[in-house]
Amino acid sequence: MRHKSGIIIFFIVWCLLNPIFSFGQIPPQIISGLKVGDSKIVAAHFYENIELVIIDRELVCSQAQGEQILKDFFLRYKPTDFKITHQGGEDSSYAIGKMQTANGNFRVYFLLKSKVGKAQIVQLRIDKD
Repeated sequence: MRHKSGIIIFFIVWCLLNPIFSFGQIPPQIISGLKVGDSKIVAAHFYENIELVIIDRELVCSQAQGEQILKDFFLRYKPTDFKITHQGGEDSSYAIGKMQTANGNFRVYFLLKSKVGKAQIVQLRIDKD
């Protein structure tokens, strides 16, 4: 009986702490969405309001508006590759990466915060490299 109690307590503690330990990692769906230029995949990780800076356009918009703006960017600049070059953070996570497109290269920065136990993008910045 004590053995079962120990396993149950371990499982409960693991479930509670797992989101804390895994938060520092960038969800792989974001990376793959940026790599193939899929705005829907990336926008699925947007917070309800997101700060977007894309080339010279800067605004705070809703998740749906952000998806459309990112979709327009991907139509003009179809990514051929995306790689994370640096990432970090504790209370919030960030990543910096390089996006290659047929029409030029871009530096991508995004900031994620844990909202309702899920890492969500609160800021996305895409600048010409």
